Amino acid sequence: MPVAPTTAPARPAPARENPEKARRRAERRIKFTAVCFVFGFAVIGAKMGAISASEAREPATGGLAGAGIVSERADITDREGRVLATNVSATALYAQPHKMVDPAAAAEGLASVFPEMEAATWTRRFTSGSKFYWLKGNISPEQQQAVFDLGEPGLLFGRREMRVYPNGPLAAHILGGARYGEQDVRAAEIRGVAGVEAVFDAYLGDPAREGAPLRLSLDLSVQTAVERVLASGMNLMQAKGAAAILMNARTGEIVSMASLPDFDPNDRPQVRTEGDRGDDPLFNRAVQGVYELGSTFKIFAASQSLELGLTNARTMIDTSGPLRVNRFTIRDFHDYGPRLSVTDVIVESSNRGTARMALDIGATRQQAFLRSLGFFDPTPVELTEAPGAKPIVPTRWPDITTATVSYGHGLSASPLHLATAYASLLGGGTRVTPTLLARETPPEPGPRVVSPRVSAEARHMLRQVVTRGTASLAEVEGYQVGGKTGTADKPSPTGGYYDDKVITTFAGIFPANDPDYVLVVSLDEPEIEAAGEERRTAGWTAVPIAAEIVRRIAPLLGVRPDFDAGSDTFGAYLANAAVQ
Repeated sequence: MPVAPTTAPARPAPARENPEKARRRAERRIKFTAVCFVFGFAVIGAKMGAISASEAREPATGGLAGAGIVSERADITDREGRVLATNVSATALYAQPHKMVDPAAAAEGLASVFPEMEAATWTRRFTSGSKFYWLKGNISPEQQQAVFDLGEPGLLFGRREMRVYPNGPLAAHILGGARYGEQDVRAAEIRGVAGVEAVFDAYLGDPAREGAPLRLSLDLSVQTAVERVLASGMNLMQAKGAAAILMNARTGEIVSMASLPDFDPNDRPQVRTEGDRGDDPLFNRAVQGVYELGSTFKIFAASQSLELGLTNARTMIDTSGPLRVNRFTIRDFHDYGPRLSVTDVIVESSNRGTARMALDIGATRQQAFLRSLGFFDPTPVELTEAPGAKPIVPTRWPDITTATVSYGHGLSASPLHLATAYASLLGGGTRVTPTLLARETPPEPGPRVVSPRVSAEARHMLRQVVTRGTASLAEVEGYQVGGKTGTADKPSPTGGYYDDKVITTFAGIFPANDPDYVLVVSLDEPEIEAAGEERRTAGWTAVPIAAEIVRRIAPLLGVRPDFDAGSDTFGAYLANAAVQ
């Protein structure tokens, strides 16, 4: 039976969208797209404007792309911005033997350009199967042309930067030197090996600083004058070594530091492994040289006695002899009579008088005072050598040590320790921290070590040492130099002391009434014939050199001379202090 066909139900017609709603949606999409275009063009326009406003310069890649070695290093300058260390473009020479046409001819050619390269040695190396050799880290343009003229394709050149010191040996112990670290044929990393180059290695190589120089406290003109005078004086006094430090008495900034013999950081020598360490030109006598500094210490005992109220500048001290302490006898260089004032103990440099003041102070208080001046710790100056230069302090401190340390025997420290202590004691009585960095603003005062009154009285004593005492040759007309001499027997490596070898030191201030600067000069084994005799004491050796340094550098420092010999600023100050 036939089945009737079925019909599918009719599909409903789709509802038509509201035209107004569709229009609003389309408008929103168009507006969003327009905003995106406007924002994109605004960003691009701002970036183009920033680029057009910036200074045009070549990209600093330090070599070919992908070298992976940062070779840029910031300059080092003095306080006035004069360059002490910088970089110049250099050329390295290397060999790829597998590319050579004639290895033997290449070796012969290199030997003709570089006489220190033996042709036979390099012929053997070039034919050994190795594919790479460094030949020279830096070569001159003339040497590069000579190698190029050899026509050997296996001899190749690489571009790099080289650290140079345009002033040669000047300030060598401060700058230290640099060497290559990681390197390849496209670039080489420069690393500091000593001095401020090593201490500020990361700082100098930081790309984020964009090459901003490291500004030191040194003054290039003053450093030049100090080194020249010191070298001439060292030769005149027939000394084996010398050191000088000029420090700002208020800020601790080191304006000049010299150590002789010195070296050229452009060609830094190897460290000596034999002989006396102090004879190595790399040895910084101003920082690493730890010596007994003799009578320059006497002002510390006198100042502490005044600070404790045990004496005043006019108190009479027993200087009669003999003075026996723990079975030892303390003697004076001359017989000064039975009694001297505290001032005259310093002026005449009496060991007995200083020892008696120190014994009244006592070992515990003496140690605390010397510690407050920095004599128990390395100096915090920014040099790699400084942390290892710790003073040699007695392990036991009986009365005889108290006595001898008061006049500079039994405790050894560096000239930089002495300069720092003089600045702290005499620059107003607050602790000064030495630094090789130029200070943008004056530092906060350090802990107080003596009162302003005692600081002024100590300056008055040191001025009289120059006007009528052992440092009379330190007088420089117009500059009121004050200071103290020190002559110490030199220790023998086998024990004891030499009979005829000394370390002489002069530690001074100028102007003495209100010191701007502290100057320390030290000589190793000086000797000169003067007034018909062989002289070794500081008054005849270190003092004249210090006077000539002051005479040369005071005008460079802008210190105005004062020729009014009748003024007595010390007397006025002390009189006011007494009334108060």
